[in-house]
Amino acid sequence: MRKLGKDALEIKRAEQSFDRKRKTIGLFGAPLLALLVFFTPIDGLTVEAHKLLSIMVLVCLWWITEPVPIPVTSLIGPVLAVVTGVLNASQAFAAFANPMIFLFMGGFILAKAMMLHGLDKRFSYWLLSMSWVGSNPRRIFLAIGLASALCSGWVSNTATAAMMLPICLGLLGAIKDMMAANGRDIDLSEYKYATGLMLMTAYAASIGGVLTPIGTPPNLIMLGFLDQMADIHISFFQWMLWGSIAMVVYFVITYFILIRLFPADVEKIDGAEEFIAKRIKELGSWTRAQKNTLFCFLVSVILWVTPGILSIVLGTTAPELKLYNRLFPEAIAAMAGALLLFIMPVDFSERKFTIKWDEAKEGIEWGTLILFGGGLAMGSMMYKTGLSSWIGDLIVNGLGGNISQITMVAIFSVLALMLSELTSHTAATNMIGPLAITAAVSAGLSPVPVAVGIALAASLGFMLPVSTPPNAIVYATGYIPITKMLHTGIIIDFIGIAFVTIPLVVYFVTWVVSL
Repeated sequence: MRKLGKDALEIKRAEQSFDRKRKTIGLFGAPLLALLVFFTPIDGLTVEAHKLLSIMVLVCLWWITEPVPIPVTSLIGPVLAVVTGVLNASQAFAAFANPMIFLFMGGFILAKAMMLHGLDKRFSYWLLSMSWVGSNPRRIFLAIGLASALCSGWVSNTATAAMMLPICLGLLGAIKDMMAANGRDIDLSEYKYATGLMLMTAYAASIGGVLTPIGTPPNLIMLGFLDQMADIHISFFQWMLWGSIAMVVYFVITYFILIRLFPADVEKIDGAEEFIAKRIKELGSWTRAQKNTLFCFLVSVILWVTPGILSIVLGTTAPELKLYNRLFPEAIAAMAGALLLFIMPVDFSERKFTIKWDEAKEGIEWGTLILFGGGLAMGSMMYKTGLSSWIGDLIVNGLGGNISQITMVAIFSVLALMLSELTSHTAATNMIGPLAITAAVSAGLSPVPVAVGIALAASLGFMLPVSTPPNAIVYATGYIPITKMLHTGIIIDFIGIAFVTIPLVVYFVTWVVSL
């Protein structure tokens, strides 16, 4: 990997300096502002709701400025709520046992097994080895993007980008060698196709996350808020109906923009097919662990999509469907596949199973689970204390009192995108989600479109290296000038929000949930 250039190092130092100032301001400023809110008389709020409002100010500002780790902030909220008498401990921490937590956990364990045993690489190399790809740089560009997007629907976008990066670097090395053989020496840090391929890898890894509820944390966070604050349950199958459309359209837009801005200057990449064939050969034949992992993964997927199939065949009110949903909710489906990994043997005589706990726990993003639980806890406490209805009325009245669904979706989707560009998209969703749902309910609108809009918009963090881990991973290669990432990100963000996110959730999502 190429070392960062002088300009990139200066940008990195500037980012570090900004981060230090941001954290310092947040560390001291947020508590002061929270105290100011606490001691300011506010009409229409109960004592408990007023206390919770001041706690929310502290938590939200610390989520943004990150003076302490985000998961720590997520625990501070419920702890302060108990200490100040807002709710008792059982009520404040109940959200940390929400079934969505275990849906996340099961997904993390399944994803870890897939990475541990190389299923993700096997799929990626299989896609790149298909006859339609060949040595054509445009098709390789497309195949890299497809592999990233489809993998990140089930595996974290960070892991997907990290897995795809060596593949991309190998292909770029083949281009450099081919050029050198023809008497042309290229600098990959200034080579347009290299920039485009790196951006495609990162952007596709983020785009793929919208495919499934477990693809990226904002999806499950918003589903959790809908369940806790509006008593609305969205099934795995329902999410995939609009998630698949969003992923395809986002992907197509991204592909054509990137291939136009960063075209290849060769018709064929000599050595590309040999590079992929060599990698496939290194993987060897299917192992017992890989077969077991695939089986466990398919068990969960089948259990996830079966309710959708039953609703189509038998109807949404069929007693068989209600029984199935009671016995096999999404969290149980995820845990069933994950737990099978610990039971299915690889070598029973040696008592070796598909995955060990020491391996599985490394794949569980405990910080994400705590952040998710903390967000749900704050949302639940807002609802129980009446703070949510007060904030909802305040937002609706501030917007004129009579607000349309499209306006509601547009405002909160853009806000989610802007915050996600500057801070963790998980924290951004935790902050905006409860506000959007309460505002929608107060306006007499369905909260589902705005909730889905926020989740989809939070995955469009394409402008800066700090926006998402995939962006940071590819930026570290030194092949992407910051100005190129910023310019490209602005274009895709605008088109994605205006022409995909807003119309999709206002019309299609509304139609799906009304069936």
